Amino acid sequence: MTNQVGPASGGGSMAAPGSRAAGATGVSGASAVGGAGPGGPEVVPFVSQVPGTPVSFPSFHGRAVSWTAVSIIMAAFLAGGFGLVFGPIWWLFWASLGVAVVGALLAMGTGIFDDWY
Repeated sequence: MTNQVGPASGGGSMAAPGSRAAGATGVSGASAVGGAGPGGPEVVPFVSQVPGTPVSFPSFHGRAVSWTAVSIIMAAFLAGGFGLVFGPIWWLFWASLGVAVVGALLAMGTGIFDDWY
């Protein structure tokens, strides 16, 4: 996974598109200069913001522990919903609420919010 805690790739004020200022290129798709690293300025790829421009992102769909936590929460929500519709069966509703809380704690404890591009 990428380092999502570090500074943004902009590295400060960015030049306007098409201005040909230092550190920026036009819509030609070259690159922009990000924050300065130990070996000099870091060159990051330029991603066009024009609608319809094909952009490829890495295919990362989350970790297995994140999907397990989400599955636990969804199953608990579904069981609690059935407990309310077909009854109400209060013990099933409250047990499902407890399982959903356990799934949420599992999700937060394993860093589910770090699973994005």
